[in-house]
Amino acid sequence: MTMANEGVPPIIAAQLNYLLSHSPFPMRVEQMWSGSKNEPWLDRFTLLIPFCLDYIKWDVMFNVQSPLSAPDVIFALDDEKFPPFLLSCGGDHTKSPLHILNNWNSRDPSRLLSFILQLRECYSAYQRKRVGEVDDERVKFEINTMLAREGIEMSLSSSAEKPEEVKFAVPLLDTNIHSMVPGCPWRHQQKIYLQVIYPIRKYQSAPSAPRLKLVSTPELRSLFSVEDVKLPTWLDGMCMAEYLPAVEDTLQMQVFGRKATVLVANGVFTFLVHFLIPLQFPKQQPTLILQSSQHFNAQGVPIRSPPLSEYPWSPRWELAEMALRIFEFLVEESSNFKKSCNEALQQR
Repeated sequence: MTMANEGVPPIIAAQLNYLLSHSPFPMRVEQMWSGSKNEPWLDRFTLLIPFCLDYIKWDVMFNVQSPLSAPDVIFALDDEKFPPFLLSCGGDHTKSPLHILNNWNSRDPSRLLSFILQLRECYSAYQRKRVGEVDDERVKFEINTMLAREGIEMSLSSSAEKPEEVKFAVPLLDTNIHSMVPGCPWRHQQKIYLQVIYPIRKYQSAPSAPRLKLVSTPELRSLFSVEDVKLPTWLDGMCMAEYLPAVEDTLQMQVFGRKATVLVANGVFTFLVHFLIPLQFPKQQPTLILQSSQHFNAQGVPIRSPPLSEYPWSPRWELAEMALRIFEFLVEESSNFKKSCNEALQQR
């Protein structure tokens, strides 16, 4: 669900819509329902919040009979120790989730977002505390080696079906994706993460390599698949502080080194064409992004097209045939792009 309107009390819809449109990362509503059999209004919903390359689910419970009141939140059953942790979370009490609840202002549509973001920060601290208490010297060592890197999230998972695992989501900060993929006006910051999973083995003398996987944000995944990148080999005795620079170098060579930009003219209309060449080329065609050199938005930024990958293509064609088909596509698409640029200027 993207926006909440139909069946939702206006004062609650304002809070939820602000959250969905202003969150720094993509939250989603999984389901909505009414808390009263006698009221048709939808005043409760399950919120999916990205965390550590997964989602945590919290039930947000407003009360349609008291819409000016702050909501309650129900956490997952396996986070039963999180609510007590909240009582001591946060150094500045004026920014704590409990302070926001105690000073709830239903007429401020940003309150729900602020509340959820503060809860998420506390949840991250809660998971970090759980991981730090794990009886595994290797995990403790890895945490210490990665403390200098910002944005790392970690979580501890355990169940009756499988042994305990510690999962790290490590953002690859040296990879500035927005500057490397021109023409993509993403609303959320795009990142590539290295997912690192350590099984907890208290009595293992010779540690094995962790499970490693590259994961990107969904919008970035529509351009290329980082799962196809061949990761460097994990050597015996290695730690994450040694491994991460090699991963970033590999990304630079295998992914972000595969791009090109050309200047194209169709009559008096000139524009740039950015080619993003996938690892699967020529099995998979390049993604094209058009950027006008004559049209700019209100912020002075050149107008760009969305990523284009739906055009005739066959990996069996000769290279000359591939180039010709792209040229024919650009001839037709440039007219559409020029029209959309002119319309964008008229709407300013």
